[in-house]
Amino acid sequence: MSLATVVLTAAEAGHTELPIPTWAYGVIALVLFLVLALVIWSFKDVSNRHALRADAYAATHGGAPSHGGH
Repeated sequence: MSLATVVLTAAEAGHTELPIPTWAYGVIALVLFLVLALVIWSFKDVSNRHALRADAYAATHGGAPSHGGH
């Protein structure tokens, strides 16, 4: 038996089937990417929601300042 025959036989014996079709891995990755993008998008503009902006909103809409009106 040659080395090539041994290698090919070992490669055939060690082959396992994937648990799901190959296209499903791409679908799972795409869905995961979209979910993570939605999570990131939900935090859009959060950094601008701070006291100064809240005070400006309160001043234009008749409310009280949130931190003493610096």
